[in-house]
Amino acid sequence: MIFVGVMVGIVFGALPGLTTVAGLSMFLPVTYVMSSHVGLAMLTAIYIGGISGGLISAILLNMPGTPASIATTFDGAPMARNGEAGKALGVAVFASLIGTMLGVAVMIFAAPMLAILTLKFGPWEYFSVTFFALTLIASLTEKSVVKGLLSAMFGMMIATVGLSPTDGTPRFTFGSLQLSSGFHLLVVLVGLYAIREVLLAASAKEQEVKVLEYKMKGLGFGLRDLKGNWFNLLRSSLLGLGIGILPGIGGSTSNIIAYSMAKNASKHPEKYGTGIPDGIIASESSNNASIGGAMIPLLTLGIPGDGATAILLGGFMLHGMQPGPLLFQQNGPVVYSVFAAMVLGTIFMALLMWSGMRMFVKILKVPNHILIPLIVVLCSIGAYALSNRVFDMWGLLLFGFIGLMMQRFGIPAPPFILGFILEGSLELNLRRGLEYSNGNWLDVFTHPISAMFLLLTLLSLVMTFFNNHRAAKKELAQGVKIS
Repeated sequence: MIFVGVMVGIVFGALPGLTTVAGLSMFLPVTYVMSSHVGLAMLTAIYIGGISGGLISAILLNMPGTPASIATTFDGAPMARNGEAGKALGVAVFASLIGTMLGVAVMIFAAPMLAILTLKFGPWEYFSVTFFALTLIASLTEKSVVKGLLSAMFGMMIATVGLSPTDGTPRFTFGSLQLSSGFHLLVVLVGLYAIREVLLAASAKEQEVKVLEYKMKGLGFGLRDLKGNWFNLLRSSLLGLGIGILPGIGGSTSNIIAYSMAKNASKHPEKYGTGIPDGIIASESSNNASIGGAMIPLLTLGIPGDGATAILLGGFMLHGMQPGPLLFQQNGPVVYSVFAAMVLGTIFMALLMWSGMRMFVKILKVPNHILIPLIVVLCSIGAYALSNRVFDMWGLLLFGFIGLMMQRFGIPAPPFILGFILEGSLELNLRRGLEYSNGNWLDVFTHPISAMFLLLTLLSLVMTFFNNHRAAKKELAQGVKIS
């Protein structure tokens, strides 16, 4: 199933418009009938394959298959146009392999130690961490802080529909028995991502995809192509790992930052964008290293690092586990089976990409009129199988339409999803903290760890507002100068 998961992930990553998140959300219901070990292993394999698969279309089509491969197009597509597509693909796969392995290695050794530290967390500490994660996600996913915060608040609002987690009070049900159960996480995820992509693809005019032909011997590259790039590879991987740990940022940001850093540190920055391996190495090593980074807050704190780990959180919950500090004590064998699956999945990813590249390239030519109905059917079956309710199938369409409207108005979806997921933890720990302190909400500031995270929350918001204000002034100044 790890092998199958990696293959599915590569396909979804390679197809522009069908992201890793869409692939995970579609196959999450499939794991319901599997054991927790097998199901979670398959989901993590899809995650690894999806992030790596985006390089195929980024290089051969000049279209990033996933947001994590945006910077790969900068040098990958020019190399393909120059007749070096095979070399570009080979170098990209090698950088993906090293970046993923490094990120997973750090995750394996760092996550258990962080879990021991987080055992000291009480209700106020969890409340502050969750609050910090929400503001960080909302402020860093898009340029507009206001839109990010509104998206997160909207997600939290939708999460309150149903029965209260502490006293069972009905909220926003309007007397409906269906609404008393609330909206299932899977319905929200699949609707907001997979169905939204289907609606976008259905509304767009279908065009014939032109894939560049290429030749690839062996691994596609030699050691001389990596000359002078070993430090670039290590630096970009560590950068991707660090950015991946920060909730809400992930590979979609790390690949662009790593590319910019590599260009600024290079002795020949003018060559970037003309078709050199340096840019591909920076982009692909960083976005793959962010996989291990994003898994660390998920496993230790129960806070998803990005949209993909938000679905993995749903996978853990689907199998009766709650990620957090107690996960390593209560479900240690499952956690370490996930670690092993990620190592094996990384190896399978490299082998599949190097050996099956031509097969995956052909999938890029599948027309939308075949692909879209298949996706809709799979999503609908998955939603219905959750509780045997047609209501959940209508929920898919509802959240698909909401996702479409959010995209049209430039409102980011990740804060919505993570707001929906984190609202339960935020509310539950706030109410528990107030019960322990007899209603004294100022007690949250008397706990050192809690106070530290609240201070980080304030700093995060202030810095984001300041940076956005400075960027807006710079753009205005440039506009005045041009006019």
